[in-house]
Amino acid sequence: MNVLLRSRVAGLGDRGDLVRVADGFARNYLLPRGLAIVATPKIAAQAEAMRHKAQLQREAEHARAEELARELAGIELEIAARASQEGTLFGSVSTAEIARAALEVTGVTIERDQVRLTTPIKHLGRHPVVVVLGHGVEVALTVNVVPTEH
Repeated sequence: MNVLLRSRVAGLGDRGDLVRVADGFARNYLLPRGLAIVATPKIAAQAEAMRHKAQLQREAEHARAEELARELAGIELEIAARASQEGTLFGSVSTAEIARAALEVTGVTIERDQVRLTTPIKHLGRHPVVVVLGHGVEVALTVNVVPTEH
């Protein structure tokens, strides 16, 4: 069955794409959830308009992500954590703590799932962190973990 996607469907296509799918998949999943509509000749013109609108939206989101990257670039976040005399943390610094620190310092809201750690942060000192803002835009931050004052 040929369908027109009304929104992005992972592994299938983006909004406005005309795709061929199994009849059962269309009837039982795509159509009831409003993710697609049955493709008819009239819908081809609508598909082009949907693709154009989706492209404009992607471009706007990419521009917003690049603007956020400029705001966050080169920022050093300081996070206080309990540590032993040797500098080993009692636990680790979480991505949620990093996101919270970024909000406090810059006022920019990032989600914890956007923060990528190459290794868990379990020691005092400076650690590189990558924030994935979407649309192929990433920004590098430094997290400085300092001991808490008792």
